[in-house]
Amino acid sequence: MAPGEKIKAKIKKNLPVRGPQAPTIKELMRWYCLNTNTHGCRRIVVSRGRLRRLLWILFTLTAVALIFWQCALLVASFYTVSVSIKVHFQKLDFPAVTICNINPYKYSVVRDLLADLEQETRVALKTLYGFPENTSRRRREAESWNSEGPKFLRLVPLMAFSQDETGEVRDFLTGRKRKFSGRIIHKASDAMHVHGSKEVVGFRLCSNDTSHCALYNFSSGINAIQEWYKLHYMNIMAQVPLEKKINMSYSAEELLVTCLFDGVSCDARNFTLFHHPMYGNCYTFNNRENETILSTSMGGSEYGLQVILNINEEEYNPFLVSSSGAKVIVHRQDEYPFIEDVGTEIEPAMATSIGMHLTESFKLSEPYSQCTEDGSDVPVTNIYNAAYSLQICLHSCFQTKMVEKCGCAQYNQPLPPAANYCNYQQHPNWMYCYYELHQAFVREELGCQAVCREACSFKEWTLTTSLAQWPSVVSEKWLLPVLTWDQGQQIKKKLNKTDLAKLLIFYKDLNQRSIMESPANSIEMLLSNFGGQLGLWMSCSVVCVIEIIEVFFIDSFSIIARHQWQKAKEWWARRHAPPGPQGQDNPGLDIDDDLPTFTSALRLPPAPGTQVPGTPPPRYNTLRLERAFSDQLSDTQIPAES
Repeated sequence: MAPGEKIKAKIKKNLPVRGPQAPTIKELMRWYCLNTNTHGCRRIVVSRGRLRRLLWILFTLTAVALIFWQCALLVASFYTVSVSIKVHFQKLDFPAVTICNINPYKYSVVRDLLADLEQETRVALKTLYGFPENTSRRRREAESWNSEGPKFLRLVPLMAFSQDETGEVRDFLTGRKRKFSGRIIHKASDAMHVHGSKEVVGFRLCSNDTSHCALYNFSSGINAIQEWYKLHYMNIMAQVPLEKKINMSYSAEELLVTCLFDGVSCDARNFTLFHHPMYGNCYTFNNRENETILSTSMGGSEYGLQVILNINEEEYNPFLVSSSGAKVIVHRQDEYPFIEDVGTEIEPAMATSIGMHLTESFKLSEPYSQCTEDGSDVPVTNIYNAAYSLQICLHSCFQTKMVEKCGCAQYNQPLPPAANYCNYQQHPNWMYCYYELHQAFVREELGCQAVCREACSFKEWTLTTSLAQWPSVVSEKWLLPVLTWDQGQQIKKKLNKTDLAKLLIFYKDLNQRSIMESPANSIEMLLSNFGGQLGLWMSCSVVCVIEIIEVFFIDSFSIIARHQWQKAKEWWARRHAPPGPQGQDNPGLDIDDDLPTFTSALRLPPAPGTQVPGTPPPRYNTLRLERAFSDQLSDTQIPAES
């Protein structure tokens, strides 16, 4: 390289560098503040005075903090939904209607199966309330103990204890008091204690080895005995074959007296049998098994479903149910009818009118909500032959846990695969296990509430119920004989008004309300909001953001990496450098073939033992006139005056 080119390169090397290639982060930040379009950063550098600079630093940092805060709010609210409600007026499909008699099985048919249980129940009632001995001879004979003794009271003893005397209970069977050290579980809240008696009634359940026992008490002896009876009733009926239970319950011809839909006559052939463990034979109108789904073209009671039901109160089990009537539930064709949870009761000797409003809801799935489309992503096996719903998931989860923990399934729900209903003979511990599991389910300890999710789309019918006396006093004189004649082949007695109930189900109008969720934000709207925040607080654009990323992340890290690399090179050079030659006067001076520049010369260290030249003192004798200049030249002399 020519000497001139070396001088230019040396000068260029030692000149100060600005911009992204600045040697220090401080110089890089100064260059950025002077060249960026964000006004706050520029004012920090060009402002005069410390106070102004501090104020501009405070304003700029506040604006940056507000930008981050507002952008965080925008991101957090991105997955929100907007709800729109639309009302359509159109011809509506009629829902499925399931009707059940409150009494599941005819008492005259199941009496022999429940004879021992009823005998012990009557003895318990007599012990608790002191019923007078006014029963018939047949019942007095039935109330005498059989050879085996009271097996139900011995298996699950009924007990009474006083709240003042802790640790002592009184056995209903023997009447003696004994100590009880197990857990006491209250099945009723304190608000239900409406009487002044401090004695409560319950029953005891124990595990197989009787090491763990619990006493379940109730605020009323009636509730305790009914719950105790229900447990033994489920155990007995769980051992009866399904076909036999269907024959012991009410047929469609016995339950349905008359039927009318949309002004057209209908009969039992329009209903589908559905057997419920706790309600016996139920019948569904307009089920999915029909060829076509019925619809209605008008609103009002004249265009809905009208049926007259034969309740037949004489066949009611006195200990299983304490009210008379029927239960009805409105649901989708592919939905399981949870008649015991959401059913509407129909009173006898009354006309019950149920007006419906249809609401259809559509929710957004993840990430907007935790709902599920069809339940395929829920880790619970659907044991119901129906579409997914939250109730189905919870009941399926409980039944699965019941099979896992207790070895059998609860009687009042469908059976899981490869499972049997609980009974004493095969599962003597099932009652204690069932109640313990139910308590854990209520406390949300089984995990069912955590894994089960709501369906994203569902239909809901809002019901409005009204009652009227039926039949009237003047019309029952002719109406009851006519109905008795119509049912002559099915029943062998004369109907009275307490055996009948009238049901009317109809759309109040044909307005269908749809509730739909839609995303409240989009990517375009989010970016637009980001730009608005940047422009509002910093007068910045997307290009400025890219510039900030380049300077603060890429260039800054490049400078830091370059400095670290330079330090590493110097350390490596010092470690492997050969020792210097002897007699070198100035070891700090690096020999360079290039000519030194003014800047590089200033950076050179002084040689050891040398004096830095300074300004010499003035020579004042130079101010004296020399004699040589005192003699005038001949040609400059002034002639003398004569």
